[in-house]
Amino acid sequence: MDNLTDLKAILHSKRANIYYLEKCRVMQKDGRVLYLTEAKDENLYWNIPIANTTVVMLGTGTSITQAAMRMLASAGMLVGFCGGGGTPLFMGSEIEWLTPQSEYRPTEYVQGWLKFWFDDSQRLQVAKAFQQARIDYIQQIWRKDRELKAENIFIDDSAIASALDSYRNGIASAEKTGDLLQREALLTKQLYRYAAQATQYSDFSRDHDATDLANGFLNHGNYLAYGLAATTLWVLGIPHGFAVMHGKTRRGALVFDVADLIKDAIVLPWAFVCAKETMTEQEFRQQILQKFTEHKALDFMFEQVKQAALNPPLSAGDAEGRTAPGAVFEGLGEGK
Repeated sequence: MDNLTDLKAILHSKRANIYYLEKCRVMQKDGRVLYLTEAKDENLYWNIPIANTTVVMLGTGTSITQAAMRMLASAGMLVGFCGGGGTPLFMGSEIEWLTPQSEYRPTEYVQGWLKFWFDDSQRLQVAKAFQQARIDYIQQIWRKDRELKAENIFIDDSAIASALDSYRNGIASAEKTGDLLQREALLTKQLYRYAAQATQYSDFSRDHDATDLANGFLNHGNYLAYGLAATTLWVLGIPHGFAVMHGKTRRGALVFDVADLIKDAIVLPWAFVCAKETMTEQEFRQQILQKFTEHKALDFMFEQVKQAALNPPLSAGDAEGRTAPGAVFEGLGEGK
């Protein structure tokens, strides 16, 4: 493309690719961004379609040139340095993102976000709306995904229906974010247990440092979701520190809030399915990215954050006539 601004023509919510690279060199060559892999007998160059990519994650053994970073920034991409396998604890912390600089991102969303964020009760209402949307998305995706049904994962199973109904009722009665976090942890354990039983993955215990396939795939898929969440917030111009649920003092916590909208619906069940089928990390990654695209995960994140910023739910006495963020995900993706 002659005009670098054309690289941003595809909306982030419509881009198809996330790249995880390792043991290679990323560079600019002939107006394109390539990565070079060194084999014993030859060096191979591979093109990165930057206009249709949201995130590049650089794993172990990678380097990148200044010219390549300039082109990635011109396409509005996020670049993340991470550990091996795309499951970073980089410098003992969460993933580190290099965000392209732009003075032309919209201001309305961060201004709307800050209007409610400093009010504890309104921030709690947005956290509740996110959790309601999370349940709605699980129900929507598990109900229509035929491949999940073929793996014996059904949304109308009595155990899942009961767990989601109980969590939905618990959301309404929560008086602080700590209550939400406790109930969320219980729901997630129930979902782990159900998915492990459905896929006959015996003796599963969630451990971020474990080496079994299911735990590794959960880590890997979650960090891909964090990449989508970070992209969403960057495009809308909302800093990652303004979290609604994971803690006001944890840098980057809003990334976790937004990623939680889609993790249980997509990453969690497919981590167990792919582990049962002993897929490679690359095969798992492709499966997750395909499902992100199929179920319009990035569209869903954008709509929830936009609605929370521009039309945040109010307390029960003031909320008449307002649309909660969780109510807008049906039929997303065509008009943005």
